[in-house]
Amino acid sequence: ILSMLKSVLLIFLGGGLGAVVRFLIGKFSTQFFETNFPLGTLVANVIACGLLGLFVYQFNMKLDANQKALYLFLVIGFCGGMSTFSTFSIETFELLKQGNITFAILNLAISIGAGIGALVMLFKQQ
Repeated sequence: ILSMLKSVLLIFLGGGLGAVVRFLIGKFSTQFFETNFPLGTLVANVIACGLLGLFVYQFNMKLDANQKALYLFLVIGFCGGMSTFSTFSIETFELLKQGNITFAILNLAISIGAGIGALVMLFKQQ
C-alpha cells in the first residue's frame, strides 16, 4: 500500500506541475498573440508530446526504483497534466459553433500532425 501511495503522490505532483505549465503557456500565448485560434493548447500539447517521446525513449529500459519514480512523475504526471485532450476538444467544438470551420479544421490537423510529428522526429533521431 505504501508503494501505491508513493506512486499516486508522484503522479499527483507531476500532474499538478504539468497543469500549471499548461495554464501559463495558455496565458502567455493570449498575451502575445491575438487570435481566435487556440494557440496555447496547441503549443502545450505539442511540447507535452515531444517531452513524452523523449522521456519514454529515455526510460525504454528496465527501470530501477528511482527511474520508475521519475517515470511516474514525468511521463504519467507531468506530460499527462500538461497535455489536454478535453480542452483541445472543447476549443475545436467552440470554433465549429462560431462558424469558424477553417480554424477548427486547422486546429485538428495541426494538433494531431504536430503532436505525432514531434514523437516521430524524436524517435527518428535515436
